[in-house]
Amino acid sequence: MANLQITLKRSLIGRPANQRATIQSLGLSKVNSSVVKADNAAVRGMLNTVSHLVEVKEV
Repeated sequence: MANLQITLKRSLIGRPANQRATIQSLGLSKVNSSVVKADNAAVRGMLNTVSHLVEVKEV
């Protein structure tokens, strides 16, 4: 199973609470911070919620 490198590219200022919570649960905090997560349905659902804020690469 592949991994996904997720990078926060846009600020959370002025974003709704559900988007802020999703970014926090992914483990991202500051702009340009990155995490590597397993590619599964739960992570894909979170990425769908905040797709306009993050950049995703398959590792």
